[in-house]
Amino acid sequence: MNRRELLLGAAAMAATATAGQAFAAEHDHSMHNHQAMASRNDSLIAAAADCVLKANLCLQHCLDLLGKGDSSMAACAKSSSQTAAVCTALQQLAMADSKHLPKLARATMDVCKECEEECRKTEKHPECKACKEACAACYAECKKVAA
Repeated sequence: MNRRELLLGAAAMAATATAGQAFAAEHDHSMHNHQAMASRNDSLIAAAADCVLKANLCLQHCLDLLGKGDSSMAACAKSSSQTAAVCTALQQLAMADSKHLPKLARATMDVCKECEEECRKTEKHPECKACKEACAACYAECKKVAA
């Protein structure tokens, strides 16, 4: 990551945080029962979020190596990219408690299993190993919902 990307990312995060604080200040949440709003999909949401993070870190690592001429990381990059995409969607449907969640969970299981297998081949890299483990955890959570 170069300095410009880092600065742009930091600026985006600051803008998001500021907007979130402004939104929260405009709305009175004292009458909400937040405990009752806790999702029954909390563990799936957390697993999907972790999988997105780890898959994106793995993808960035693979792209760095591909840029240096290491073509052995191409399949890992492809699978981690697909994992990040499907787990992002899974996280969104889980937060919404969508009726389509079980179907997407089944599809996500396939994507996570393929990514886990691909990352197992390159797990000498810490990013790939972390992605493999996150995929296994997400797979296990998806299995609970897909059943």
